[in-house]
Amino acid sequence: MATYQNPLEMFYQWERELPEQVFMHQPVDGKWLTYTWKQAGDEARRMASVLAAMNLPAGSHIALVSKNCAHWIICDLAIMMAGHVSVPIYPNVGADTLNYVVSHSESPVLFVGKLDNWKGMADGLPAGVRVIAFPSMYGKYDFENWETLIANVQPMQGETKRNPDDLFTIIYTSGTTGTPKGVIHNYHAFSYATSNALMHGDVLQIPDPATGRGRFFSYLPLSHIAERMLVEMGSLYTGSDLYFAESLETFAKNLAEAKPTVFLGVPRIWSKFQSGILSKMPQKRLNILLAIPIISGIIKKKIAGGLGLDKANHCLSGASPIPPSLISWFGKLGIQIQEAYGMTENCAYSHITRKDMVQLGSVGQPMPLVDVKFADTGEILVKSEANMIGYYKNENATKETFTPDGYLCTGDKGVADKKGYLRITGRVKELFKTEKGKYVAPSPIEMLLQENPDIEMACVVGVGLPQPIVLLSLQPTAKSKSQEHLTHEMEHTIAEVNKKLEGHERLKKAIIVKNSWTVENNLLTPTMKIKRNPIEDLYKDRYEKWYAQKEVVIWE
Repeated sequence: MATYQNPLEMFYQWERELPEQVFMHQPVDGKWLTYTWKQAGDEARRMASVLAAMNLPAGSHIALVSKNCAHWIICDLAIMMAGHVSVPIYPNVGADTLNYVVSHSESPVLFVGKLDNWKGMADGLPAGVRVIAFPSMYGKYDFENWETLIANVQPMQGETKRNPDDLFTIIYTSGTTGTPKGVIHNYHAFSYATSNALMHGDVLQIPDPATGRGRFFSYLPLSHIAERMLVEMGSLYTGSDLYFAESLETFAKNLAEAKPTVFLGVPRIWSKFQSGILSKMPQKRLNILLAIPIISGIIKKKIAGGLGLDKANHCLSGASPIPPSLISWFGKLGIQIQEAYGMTENCAYSHITRKDMVQLGSVGQPMPLVDVKFADTGEILVKSEANMIGYYKNENATKETFTPDGYLCTGDKGVADKKGYLRITGRVKELFKTEKGKYVAPSPIEMLLQENPDIEMACVVGVGLPQPIVLLSLQPTAKSKSQEHLTHEMEHTIAEVNKKLEGHERLKKAIIVKNSWTVENNLLTPTMKIKRNPIEDLYKDRYEKWYAQKEVVIWE
């Protein structure tokens, strides 16, 4: 097994070689605070000394709940330096999930940071857990304070050594269904995945050719594997600048100022970008301008610059499937979206679309040193040294997730061509059976529906119904259109989609729901994937009534 530099070793390298170079840019009250590698190291070393003074057993689990910020990274480094294991928690979970993760992971310490609704999760704090609050610029809490704790301690000296087999982190899956599972990764898995992704020029090219350094923009939850791997690990392994978003309201401004060389978005972000562009420039006008050679270049540059993506070498999409039409739409603007595919269980290290090698409908080819095969059911099986050790305190689930020869069962169905380009065709466990006894895979149908730019989210359902129906959540921009216009538009979309489906898959009804599906109302995961079970629970009592109505498009 080859050895690679681990994240802590990479941090120490930049701390030694580039002590005065800015590492992180944190917006607070509209102003950018900066942390050099030396400053970040000093705070991390001081907090590591605080943790060491607690005399916890080596490899203790330390939980962390916060939105992305400079001290999320500093805290993670301190946990590494102190010889412990990080347990990141999504910053928008409820009290029950907070209680479950902290209790299940047996974490004696919890760091509480930048949060919008601590009151909503505070009741889930298990008794006996020591809580440390991030610096007061992120919010004020009645807990021990970071600034006070590190003020009078000496920074941990030297360079703590961590072995490849040492546990690095336990990441609890956001889960579209069921209870979160704690995915255990060691240092080798993270080192292996990051090093090989950056080592091969055909995968990711981080630095800006003009400066020799890269810039990352961190806004998707760092508790999610994709953000942790690409943004945190990417900045640590390349010595690049790391920018954060202050809030949802300042997101666009912060992104435009950061001008990242690599940007990761989930499909919903790309969809919102599209809606924002079309709200300022209708599609017909955009088409006319893009058809004029000189004007086309100006328009493309203006749009990319307005988004803050004019310096991006890579624009990535991950976490859930993105409609091919959306990739094509941005491609016409000169913004090439590279789809990536992976899971928490394999460090998000599986497949990626190489730059200038986009095949619409495909998530790309395997990452270096990833072996792929398919089960008889069509399930995608992957093997690499980035695969997890297993699920924490869940041996049965671990056994079910690996084949006897060590391949990870992804739960996704797919097919690959001779060059290894992978196309996802659905989820193994999301198949449902209609009243006619026919199985339906909802994901591919939802992808076709979401090619309509007015549809934000789609959830195809139909257990026990003669034919499937679909629940639709519309884009906010669709509110400017009349109900009559939207009804006609959705009828047309359903008819066009049905032409591409088998008889038993064709949609009988489309129900346009009143309220948006959000993370806050527990209908989306923190990475913006629909939670099928909660959505079904909310609407299933009305399926038969809707099915019996004569209209094809029904407004809730």
